[in-house]
Amino acid sequence: MMEFSLFGKKMSCQAGILSLMDDLGDVHTAKGEGMIMMGGGNPGYVPEFQKIMRARLKEICDDTLLFQRLAGTYAPARGDHEFVEGLVALLRKDQGWDVGPENICLTNGSQTAFFLLFNMFSGVFSNGRTKKICLPLVPEYIGYADLGLTEDCCVSIRPEIEFLDGGMFKYHIDFDQLVIGEDVGAICVSRPTNPTGNVVTDDELEKLSRLAREKNIPLIIDSAYGLPFPGMIYTEARSTWNDNSIVCLSLSKLGLPGIRTGIVVAGEEIIKALGGMNAIMSLSPTSVGGVLTEQLVSSGEITTVSRELIRPFYLAKREKAVAAVREAFGDIPCKIHKPEGAMFLWLWFENLPITSLELYGRLKNRGVLVVSGHYFFPGLDGDWKHRDECLRVTYSQNDEDVYRGIGIIAEEVGKAYAQAG
Repeated sequence: MMEFSLFGKKMSCQAGILSLMDDLGDVHTAKGEGMIMMGGGNPGYVPEFQKIMRARLKEICDDTLLFQRLAGTYAPARGDHEFVEGLVALLRKDQGWDVGPENICLTNGSQTAFFLLFNMFSGVFSNGRTKKICLPLVPEYIGYADLGLTEDCCVSIRPEIEFLDGGMFKYHIDFDQLVIGEDVGAICVSRPTNPTGNVVTDDELEKLSRLAREKNIPLIIDSAYGLPFPGMIYTEARSTWNDNSIVCLSLSKLGLPGIRTGIVVAGEEIIKALGGMNAIMSLSPTSVGGVLTEQLVSSGEITTVSRELIRPFYLAKREKAVAAVREAFGDIPCKIHKPEGAMFLWLWFENLPITSLELYGRLKNRGVLVVSGHYFFPGLDGDWKHRDECLRVTYSQNDEDVYRGIGIIAEEVGKAYAQAG
């Protein structure tokens, strides 16, 4: 058997994100025929947006110079110049961010951006000290857990739980327990949070920003589902950026996950470093996303599309999914995290007699793919039964499938409680 390096072993391990992507891939094969996909983060099909993109792609294909930019030349290491210029104008005008081209770098997807950023600010430093990424609120994105080249690159704390009316609850950052020590290289939070749909409040974000600045470390804000686009936030929230923050955006959740375009907005020093990493790892980021959406960005239409097409599409799906959970579960124990953004419901089955991973397996056998909640607590020390009592389900796909899938989840959860007596 061929021997891999430590890097090779780490990057090919059975990570939670690999399990999720394997499941997502199976859906497109005979193995996944008939499966109800409620696990992955694939965006839904928004017909009006797809029509805009198809028309734009046709224009590009009919224009020799545009097609050359799209596919026939390497982009600069920081990304397509025209797209970057258009994004600068958008962020300055619509968001009031004091940015220039020197503050923006494109990457081959957001996951790549976070791999670079996490390893830029965690791991072993020149003085021999090891630092980690602080996740102040878990549950948090499954893809963060295995990004570090060193083991256990993340550290996190338990959240406070606020119980709400209507069988809902909400996680909050426990600032009394949050300690940013010398072993922390950066703070990172997703907003809205994948997997729960939680939106960290403006006040919480401001407190994190102050803590980061006091420690002279960056605050990384993962806005792949958030502001200013695709705008999948269903509560009051302001977009924010300053010279000590790193905001990561994406074109994926608009409906373009296959073009792999991540966007990093940060200080010039960080952007210069990311551009160098792009050049070393892949020569340049893909031009497809930048060229395809340049007009949307330069005209400001991308925020209009987000506000008038993307957000209402998912808001309607959210309401149907919540109603389906309430109908299907009845007296079966199930709390819903208040779905303030993104495309997920986070379901908590208090005192569940089996683990969420076992429940995932039972549901997969029934033809429903979800994600076990235990994957979403990277860097959390100690036993906490809550980790094994939750599921993430996505409501982005066909409404009828989501309705049927929620019904099957309720059946299996009900069986688990009944069998435990």
